[in-house]
Amino acid sequence: MQILVTIALVVIAVLLFELIIGLHEFGHFITAKLSGIKVNEFALGMGPKLFSFKKGETQYSLRLFPIGGYCAMEGEDEDSPEPRSFNNAKVWKRMIVIIAGAVMNIILGIIFSFIMVIPQEAYSSTTVEQFDPRSYSANCGLQIGDKIVKVNGYDIYNSKDLSFSFAGVNCENVDGKSVSVYKQDCANAICTEYSKIATDKKPDDDTLLKLYNITTDGCTAVNNSADKTEAKKVMDDTVKKLYDTIGVTDYTLPTITEKDTRQRYTATVTVIRDGKEVELNDVQFFTYYKNEEDKEADKPSVSLDFYVEPIDKTFTSVIKQGFSEALSVGRMVWQSVVWIAQGRFGFKDMSGPVGIASAVTQVASQGLETNFGSAVFNILNVMTLITINLGIFNMLPFPALDGGRFLLLLIEWIFRKPIPRKVEKYINAAGFIILMGFMVVVTCKDIWQLFTGQLSL
Repeated sequence: MQILVTIALVVIAVLLFELIIGLHEFGHFITAKLSGIKVNEFALGMGPKLFSFKKGETQYSLRLFPIGGYCAMEGEDEDSPEPRSFNNAKVWKRMIVIIAGAVMNIILGIIFSFIMVIPQEAYSSTTVEQFDPRSYSANCGLQIGDKIVKVNGYDIYNSKDLSFSFAGVNCENVDGKSVSVYKQDCANAICTEYSKIATDKKPDDDTLLKLYNITTDGCTAVNNSADKTEAKKVMDDTVKKLYDTIGVTDYTLPTITEKDTRQRYTATVTVIRDGKEVELNDVQFFTYYKNEEDKEADKPSVSLDFYVEPIDKTFTSVIKQGFSEALSVGRMVWQSVVWIAQGRFGFKDMSGPVGIASAVTQVASQGLETNFGSAVFNILNVMTLITINLGIFNMLPFPALDGGRFLLLLIEWIFRKPIPRKVEKYINAAGFIILMGFMVVVTCKDIWQLFTGQLSL
C-alpha cells in the first residue's frame, strides 16, 4: 500500500510540474494565435513523440519525457518570408507573446494559492497572541498584542512573510551573562524538567495538563522577572511545584551555568503597539540544534517562539489571504534573488532539478506522516513556489530568458529599429550557454549533496 501511495504522489508531482511548464507554453501559444502569428507545433514534454495530431496549421504532440514543452512559432529563431511569422509581427504583439508565458505561471501560482487557502478553517495573523514556554523573544521586548510589521527591514503582511523573514535573520554571539539570556536558561530548565517528568513518570492526561499549566505559568513569571535572582527563585519554585504535583520528593533543582557568550538568532523587529509603530532592537529568538550532528558542527537553527492570533474565515478574508499569500511568494522569490546578489545566500543554497525533486520528496514524506491529503497539500505548496519562481525568473532581463528577449523587443520599440538577427542570435546563444553551464554545475552540486546526505530543506 505504501508503494502505491508513493507512486501516486510521484505521479501527482510530475503532473503538476508538467502543468506548470505546459501552461507557460500555452501562454505563448494562445497569445500567438490571438495575434495572428503562425504556430508550427505545440508540444507537451520533450524527446520522442508518443502521439500527435494536426489541427489547422499547428501540430499538437505529446512527448515521452514530462520535463518541459515548447511552442514553435514560425520565424521565432530565424528569418521567414511568411507574412504571419513571429519576426514579421508588430513589435507590441511580439512583446505580449514573449511575456505571456511568465504571466501564465504567476496566474497559476495565484490559483494554487487559493486552492490551498480555501480548505483552511482559519488563517494566521502577525499579531502575537501568546509565547511558547521556551520563548526567548518574550524577554527581549516583544509583547502579547504586538502586530509585527517588519523584521530586519523586510515588510511583513502575513504569516508567510513572517516565516520567510527568518531566513534573513543572522545568528550572532550575544552577552552570555545578560539578564535576558539568564531568564532564557531558567525557562529552558523548567521545560526540561517538565519533559523529563512527562517521559519518565508518564502521568495521566489530567495531571499532564496541570504540569503543562504550571510550566507555562512558571516560564511566563521567569520572563517577567526583574533580575537574575528573581528569575532563579521563580525557576526553583516552579520545579518544586512540578514534582509536588506528582508526589516526588527526591529530586535536584537545576543549576544555571553562565558563559561569556551565547549564540542567538537576533533581529530588529518593528511592531504596531497601542496604535504606534515601535522598533525593537536585538530581539532574540529560540535558538537550538536540530540534532547531535548539528551540535557537533555548531550549526544552530532558529524557530518562531510565539503563537499568533487567528483570522476568522470569511469571504473577504479568503480573497485577501489567497492574493496575499501568492504575492508573498513572489516577494520571497525576488528577495531571494536580492539576497543572493548581496551574498546572504550562497551557492550551496541554490538548487536545480535534483534539489527540487528532493524538496518535493521531503515535503511529501513529512505530509504522509499525517495523511495523504497533507502530502498533496505540501507538494502543492512547493509547486506554488516553483511556478511563481519560474514566472519571475523568466522575466529577468537576461539573454535567452523571456525577459531578455522582451528587453531586446523593448529596445526595438524605443528606437524603431530591430536588432540585427545575427546579433540577437549571438546574444541569446551566449545567454543559453551560460544558463545551461550554471544549471549543470548546480545539478552536480545537488547530486553530490544528495549522495553525501547534505541535501535537505
